[in-house]
Amino acid sequence: MEKKKRVILVSGLSGAGKSTATRVLEDMGYHVIDNYPVQLVSLLVDMIEASTDPRYSYIALSTSAQDFPEFLRGLKGQDIEVQVLFLDASDSVLLHRYKSTRRMHPLLLLNTANTLEEAIAVERQMFARNTNNSFITIDTSFLSEKEFKRKMEQMFAKTAVPTFSISFISFGYKYGVPMDADLMVDVRFLPNPFWVVALRPFSGNDKQVYDYVIEKPETQEFLTRFLAFTDYAFEQYLKEGKNHFTVAIGCTGGQHRSVAITNYLYDHYRTQYNCYKDHRDEKEWIHD
Repeated sequence: MEKKKRVILVSGLSGAGKSTATRVLEDMGYHVIDNYPVQLVSLLVDMIEASTDPRYSYIALSTSAQDFPEFLRGLKGQDIEVQVLFLDASDSVLLHRYKSTRRMHPLLLLNTANTLEEAIAVERQMFARNTNNSFITIDTSFLSEKEFKRKMEQMFAKTAVPTFSISFISFGYKYGVPMDADLMVDVRFLPNPFWVVALRPFSGNDKQVYDYVIEKPETQEFLTRFLAFTDYAFEQYLKEGKNHFTVAIGCTGGQHRSVAITNYLYDHYRTQYNCYKDHRDEKEWIHD
């Protein structure tokens, strides 16, 4: 069976990283198309399906909020596999990025909004009408460019066959919640190693903290109940055709409990699904 051609439709909030994403995809071997007239999308589909040019086997197509719905409807072809990469960031981060770069928001240039805050709100509303759970969403609020690139390479490698994948992310509530989480779990009810003086300097990546968290009766009860839910939910998302699912595990500081639980879930599911893990707020400790 001939392999389908792949199109990554790159969109999301202005300032959330579309230019960086397309640059990374170009470095990965994708043929990047930007500012393509949406009125000609049917011609683009015909060209992709008919072309023998290897550049058209892997395409990254960047689009704005205004044109996103029409591209989403129009990119349908028997020999084309379409994945949507939706980039997001918190309002405060977007405001900071625009003010630090002194760039103009596209909706301000179009006189669709009067202030930067209004432009961000209007753009969110535009996307809210056209999003669904099959999109691959990346929240770039807390990501360095290196971390962003690593996520992109994991999810869109040309050699990878798109399938259902899961990201398990630990975080600390004191630093804010991940905006791209499909499922967010609060584990602050579990016994906290922070209050054990000998364990405080370590993290959930260290065996003594991991064992302390996982072996507690409360944790064992939680895992039994939680895995029963996720076993069923992941199967259903796979049937529905969702490509990627993000589970965010939060505790107070993102050092101990959330890290240990994230490691446990990653180890539990990595033989069944294509899994990734990331400890957003876990610090590098220097042990005496």
